[in-house]
Amino acid sequence: MMILEISVFVVYSLLLTFIFFYSLSQLDILLNFKHFKKQKNKDQFKEDFKPKVTIQLPVFNERYVIERLIETTCKISYPKELLEIQVLDDSTDETKDLIAKMVQLKKNEGFDIKHIYRENRIGFKAGALKEGTLIAKGDFIAIFDADFMPDENFLKQTIGYFANPKIGVVQTPWLHLNHNYNLLTSLQAFGLNAHFSIEQVGRNVKNHFINFNGTGGIWRKECIETSGGWQSDTLTEDLDLSYRAQLIGWEFLFINDVGSPAELPANMKALRTQQFRWTKGAAECARKNLWKVIKSDKPVATKLHATFHLLNSFIFVCVALTAILSIPVMWFKPNWPELKNFFYIGGLFIFSFVLLGFYYWNSSKYNQKYSPQHKTRFLLYFPMFLSFTMGLSLHNAIAVIEGYLGKKTPFIRTPKFNIISKKDTWKGKGYLSKKISIMSLLEGVFSIYFLVGLALAFYLNDFGLFPVHLLLFFGFGAIFVYSLSHSSN
Repeated sequence: MMILEISVFVVYSLLLTFIFFYSLSQLDILLNFKHFKKQKNKDQFKEDFKPKVTIQLPVFNERYVIERLIETTCKISYPKELLEIQVLDDSTDETKDLIAKMVQLKKNEGFDIKHIYRENRIGFKAGALKEGTLIAKGDFIAIFDADFMPDENFLKQTIGYFANPKIGVVQTPWLHLNHNYNLLTSLQAFGLNAHFSIEQVGRNVKNHFINFNGTGGIWRKECIETSGGWQSDTLTEDLDLSYRAQLIGWEFLFINDVGSPAELPANMKALRTQQFRWTKGAAECARKNLWKVIKSDKPVATKLHATFHLLNSFIFVCVALTAILSIPVMWFKPNWPELKNFFYIGGLFIFSFVLLGFYYWNSSKYNQKYSPQHKTRFLLYFPMFLSFTMGLSLHNAIAVIEGYLGKKTPFIRTPKFNIISKKDTWKGKGYLSKKISIMSLLEGVFSIYFLVGLALAFYLNDFGLFPVHLLLFFGFGAIFVYSLSHSSN
């Protein structure tokens, strides 16, 4: 057997094996979720616990949503004398003037609200949060990104859990202001709902590590300070600080019956920006914190789940590489009949899909509240979600590899356009480049590559990977078409 063919088989097998074990970890999380009966720590909630709270609103060039953010934040029901609002502004456009106007208006209404403007973006979001935390009056700090519209009862329903002095963070799930706007927002909601309803709950109920999601949650200020504070050496400062805090013993609490509404990216370029930052940042956090987890005194189960959690973005590398190698494997396969049993390892891929389907089925059922339509919606959205995720795998895999290699890139925020109803649009609002990237063109090429894989199935009379190549063909093709379409507006 040629060295090239051996190398392809070995790499292909190792990647499939990682996907399989990652799927098993997700199954364990799902089983934890299914045994979940009541809100964790519900009996420790103290309604009369009313500490001083600082709300931080980190923003950068958010002229379309900044007024609604400040307006809805000021509607949060909490004693004014116990509430401070910090608008952490790094803007370089007219957002700065809009903030100044809104802050003065709210000051006149009796709010303790401050416009903290930075001439530079040192440390990006982490730097802004760090600067705000240094002067925050509150013992507890709630954070909302610019795309959020916090519910007026948010603090009433969350702050009472901090009566337990061990709790360092209370995180809430994201709700979606525009999940029905277009196919992109619907598929994002489908995926995010599974993260919040299944994954966060499934980890938290067994006291495994979870992460603060960057927004829609509250930190105990002492927890931030004793864990080393906000650091900007990764693109996901929220995940990084979450792990540093839990490694020294702080407990995190996920509250699944309180929601924080937010706007989903409705444009492919905006979605790409967000995905690149999330996946690269997760890889950077793994590079920084994984060995600390392994060396810690945490239980073995917690270490295993934390390992897969930190390596979750590596899945995109696995998907991209197995997809690329799958066609050479099909071509080599007839030449090596003695390896017939070896090729059964491909069944791990199919079984992983089954486990993934079970995972998202339960998420869909939970989030649709057992409505009669949830089965139809699941059958429609799950294959499309898989296909789109596969289509983004090359783009995200490059981000992950950059993260592992330590290549630094600036924090590029996801632009928001105040898109809630179908009448709203991002077109003509700026913030998005119309340039078509090399990556988009490459995704078009990959779509053709997997079309060749579909044709090869008929030529070789081997249809084992036909469904996978079909998903890849449509996924890469759809990402390519969306990228071209959204670049022209």
